[in-house]
Amino acid sequence: MDISLAHEASQRTLKQRNLLALICIVLGILVVVMFTAASTRDREVILQPILPSEMALSSSGVTPEYLEAVTRDTAQLALNRSPETMQYWLDGIVKIAAPEARGALKADLMKIVGEQEGSQVTQFVTIDWIRTDPDALTSQVGGVLHTIVGSRDVRREHKIFQFNWKYTGVSLRLKGFGVVVKKEEDGE
Repeated sequence: MDISLAHEASQRTLKQRNLLALICIVLGILVVVMFTAASTRDREVILQPILPSEMALSSSGVTPEYLEAVTRDTAQLALNRSPETMQYWLDGIVKIAAPEARGALKADLMKIVGEQEGSQVTQFVTIDWIRTDPDALTSQVGGVLHTIVGSRDVRREHKIFQFNWKYTGVSLRLKGFGVVVKKEEDGE
């Protein structure tokens, strides 16, 4: 009789173990499905108060309007500097840079800070136009770059600046920027 009771108890324990294992497998599959669904789902953020119109961000890609707005603000930050604002200028640009571009970008900016240390050179840009390419994640800004030494406007040049971007999730990050140099044709 003891053997049959022991056998019954072991069979109950075996059934409970198998049921628990089945529940664990089902829960594991559900967790994998939930993480997969959460990571592939498009995220969307609505921006409103500071922009002229409502703008939506989606993890599926950047819109031309958003790229233009960010380019405009970044161009104002990157192309307007004075001796009094050099640290703010440097910190602001590094803050919006893509993580993999921060080191090289900061090194280039530190050279400019070193060159302008102790000078009275101020630069600002008046933007004429902005062109964006959301597929290539680039944008160009055309405008007059003013250089002022002391209180004299010593140079005004029309220049084109290019900004290269990285878009991950709903985050647009600066990879680099610079002046577009036109290639001179042979014979000129």
